[in-house]
Amino acid sequence: MKPMHPGGFLEVITGPMFAGKTTELIKRVERQIFAKRKAALFKPAIDNRYSEREVVAHNGLRYEAFVVPTTEKGVERIKEITLNEGYEVIGIDEVQFFPMSVVEALNELADQGIYVIASGLNLDFKGDPFPVTKELLVRADNIVYLTAVCTVCGKPATRSQRLIDGKPAPRNSPVILVGGRESYEARCREHHLVPDE
Repeated sequence: MKPMHPGGFLEVITGPMFAGKTTELIKRVERQIFAKRKAALFKPAIDNRYSEREVVAHNGLRYEAFVVPTTEKGVERIKEITLNEGYEVIGIDEVQFFPMSVVEALNELADQGIYVIASGLNLDFKGDPFPVTKELLVRADNIVYLTAVCTVCGKPATRSQRLIDGKPAPRNSPVILVGGRESYEARCREHHLVPDE
C-alpha cells in the first residue's frame, strides 16, 4: 500500500510511571503543530485521573484530546477521526489500555503516511510486559525509552510499584488499576517488590 502522503512513522514512548512519557508525547505533538502539521491527541476514556477531556501529565502539563473507549469501537474511532479530519500527526496516550487491534490500526495509519506517536507503560506492576506495548515496540520505527527515579534509592527506575495502604500490592491484584502517586511509585529493579500474597 502506497502512503497517501510522505512521512508515515510509528514512534513509541515507553517506560515506567513517572518517567515523563505523557510530557514527552505532548512535547512531540506540539513540535509538529509548530511545524504547521495538523495534529491530534487521543486518550482512553478509562484514564480520567486528572481530566475528562485532556491528556494530563503528572507534572500538570495538559493538552486537549479526543476521548475514546478502550474497545474495538474506540480503535475504529481513532482511525476514523484521523483519516476523516486529515490529521498528519496523532498521539495516543496510555496505549497499553487499548485492545490488541490498536497495534494493527496504528501500523496501518503509519503505512498511510501518518506520523503516529504512542505512549504507554511497557511493564505492569508485576514487571510483566503489557501485550499491546510489547507488540508496538517490535513494529516501531523509533523507540523512546524513559526512566524515572527510584523512590527508595534514587537510581534509575524501570518499574512501576503498586502500593496498597503503603505496602507492595500482591501478585494476584488486578493488572489494570488507573492511579497516580496515591497508588504507585517508581522503583529500580532492586527495590521493586511483588509479594505472592
